Order: sequence, then structure tokens, then C-alpha cells
Amino acid sequence: MAKGFRFLNLIKPVMCLIPEVESPHRRVPFKERLLWTLMALFIFLICCQIPLYGIVMSRSSDPFYWMRVILASNRGTLMELGISPVVTSGMIMQLLAGARIVDVDQSLKEDRELFNAAQKLLGLLITIGEAVAYVLSGMYGNINEIGTGNALLIIAQLVFAGLVVLLMDELMQKGYGLGSGISLFIATNICENIVWKALSPTTINTGKGTEFEGAMVALFHLVLTKKNKIDALREAFYRSNAPNCTNLLATILVFLIVIYFQGFKVDLPVTYQKVRGQQGTYPIKLFYTSNIPIILQTALVSNLYFFSQLLYRRFRSSLIVSIIGQWQVLDPSGNAVPIGGIAYYISPPSSVSDMGADPFHAFIYITFVLVSCAVFSRMWTGISGSSARDVAKQLRDQQMLIKGHRDTAIVELLNRYIPTAAAFGGMCIGALTIVADVLGAIGSGTGILLAVTIVYQYYEMMVKETDQGGKAL
Repeated sequence: MAKGFRFLNLIKPVMCLIPEVESPHRRVPFKERLLWTLMALFIFLICCQIPLYGIVMSRSSDPFYWMRVILASNRGTLMELGISPVVTSGMIMQLLAGARIVDVDQSLKEDRELFNAAQKLLGLLITIGEAVAYVLSGMYGNINEIGTGNALLIIAQLVFAGLVVLLMDELMQKGYGLGSGISLFIATNICENIVWKALSPTTINTGKGTEFEGAMVALFHLVLTKKNKIDALREAFYRSNAPNCTNLLATILVFLIVIYFQGFKVDLPVTYQKVRGQQGTYPIKLFYTSNIPIILQTALVSNLYFFSQLLYRRFRSSLIVSIIGQWQVLDPSGNAVPIGGIAYYISPPSSVSDMGADPFHAFIYITFVLVSCAVFSRMWTGISGSSARDVAKQLRDQQMLIKGHRDTAIVELLNRYIPTAAAFGGMCIGALTIVADVLGAIGSGTGILLAVTIVYQYYEMMVKETDQGGKAL
């Protein structure tokens, strides 16, 4: 540890003011952890449906709708901010720690507590900052229309909801629940969206008459009400104004492909120094950094979209702004879509025919996604402490050796696998995202990948709990 002044020491005086979930004094049984997980999920879903009091709803475009899928947020409700403050504060602190700007020794309990407190404090500050920015930007109506009192009330509601999300995530992380709150809320938000678009009984009015929004409901409705069954099936599978059965099949296909690739891994044989003869394996999975590359890539693109829209509205005639992105409102809900500039070329083509119509756009988009996911995945291994050197240190701390290799050669051996798995796995994640977007899968390629990887992690977690305790429900 470094001597002298440390950034984390600044957190000590305010730790008593930061709300905290007390760590459990015993190992929480599996059934109890499952109950806490369901309770946190129930609270999240309720917050997603409670509208903010005092807002003036408008038909203006939602500049953040590109980010909703990875932020588990719902516009106009208590979950407006979603998990944005938690994710942002976590990434900032991980970057600072990885760059050694913040000196922290994760092997020391005091340092871990200070680091977690600093991350939580930053999350609270980001929550307050985002709440104020949302209100002042006129997202809920002009300040003169909603009034100062309502504006302060909206900020208070958003801050309170953000604090609840922070505490629920901490509750899960400290062992009361299964996994993390962030993963749970992302997966729930995405799965809810997919199920709704498949089974929604809501009707929409089109030029062809009233139709059901849900793809499966529309299929049965069209087959039962139309005399020409071939036309009914064609419309159910290829309609463009609402989710169709082709989108649903594409979603199921991508789910199965991602689950299949989850099993790709290299098992390195390890031996235990303490217990002679006992052996095990250390798995290096193809998706070594899980869904982190696509989260970072989507966050980067979403922020570019957001700032590009703001600039294009104010400085439309500027050449530089036009190069960054040109936008047009085509969506009936008022959401803008990119039609030119960098924002257009890094946006996914909506179909295979669009890729054929503009192959240059398709080439730039595919190259950007594959390269950015590979780069982010490689970067994350160093930031998150999962690089070859970090893994070698973890094995040494646990007094484990890779069979047939000396202790000094472990880093060299791991460097043969981990960087390749990180980069190639990131590219595979990006490729699957492209396939899902082009096929028109429900919830976007990013959303499906996040949902599948998170659900699969929960499946592995429950299998592990079952094997250890033998008391699964």
C-alpha cells in the first residue's frame, strides 16, 4: 500500500452518512436468498409502473431511448434513471482503480469497505446530477409550466428511486440475494419487453384496420378472422408496423445460439499444493468477459447518439455537426433516427435488404461493432482484474498450480489463452448482436445477448447452489 495521502481516506468522515445494508452474520440459505431476490424484483417492477408525479407529458422524442435496454429504465416512471447511476459509478471507480489513480488493496477489508462506500457515494451524486439534468433539460415539460415546487418534487422522486436501486443492488451483492441487482434488473427489463411484444393484447390502429400488438396474438387473430389463410400467415410473419412472428423466431434462434456458445471453454488442469493428489480445472470461457463488451459498446454509441441529436437540433447547418450525425423523425412516437453522418454508419441496418441497398453502411457498421467489442473486451481484462497476471496471482494466493508447469511459467501460459479468449469472445458477442439486429429480433441484439448471458449466469448459480446444498426448491 502507498504511504501518505490516499483518496479513499476522504471517504472515512462521511461513511456514517451513507446508507448501508449490513452484511449477513451467517450464510443465508438458498430459499431465503431466492425470496430476497424475488422481493427486490417485485419492488423494481412496481417502480417501473409508478408514474412520476408532477410531470407534463409531451410528445417530444426520447433522446435516451437507445440506452433504455441496458439501463433497465422506463420513461416517465420512478425507474426513469434505471441502473444508470450504479453502472456509471461502478465503471468510473473500476477505471480509477485500474489506472492506479485510486489506491486500493482488495485483500484488505478496510480498503474494500472504503472503496464500496466511495462507489456508493459517487452513485448518489450521479443520481442527483442526472435528476437535476433531466428536469432542467425540459424532459418533463418547461420549468415555467410544471412550477418550481413540482420540479423539486420530481428531483426528489428520482433521487429516492435511485437510492432504492443502489440499496437493492447492495442487498444482492452482500449475499442476501442471487447475483447482482444490476444483472437482475437488466434481464427482467429485457425479458419483459420480449414477452410483451410476443403476447401483448393491446390493439393498434393501422391503415389496414385494428391489429393486436403481440406477434402471437396477432397470428391467431389474423388466421381466425381472415378468409385467405395464406395472406393471413404472410401478414403475421412479415408485417412491418408491429412485432411479427419472424422477429419472434429470430429472437428464439439467437437465444439458442448464445446458449450453445456459452459452453465453449478451455479447461486448464490445476493441482492443490495443500492437498496432494487433489486436482481440479480452471475454465477459460469463450465469452471470457461475458456481456461487458456489448454494454460498453452500446453505452458509447448511445452517448454519441444523444449528443449528436442535441447538436443537430441547435446547429443543423454546421458541417461538423452534420458529419457527426444527421437525424430525422420517422418514428410515430417522435423518436429520431440517424440518416447521415457517423451516427448513421454505426447504426444497425434494419434488414438484409437494407444491407444490400447500402453495402458501404453495412461494412462500416460490421467492422465498427466487431473491432470495438474486441478492444473493449481486451481492455476490460486489465481493468477488472481478470488479466493473465491477475489470474496467476489469484491461483498463487489459493495455493494452486497449473499441472505440468512451474509457478513462474503460469503467466506465460495464461497469456496464450486469456487475451485471445477476450478478443475473440468480444468479436463473437459483436457478431451475434449484428445477426440479431439484421434478423429483426425482438428487443435488439444487445438486449437479447444481455438477457441470455445473465439468465445463463443465474442458471449456473442455481446449479452450483443445488450441488453444494442439495436443497434447491
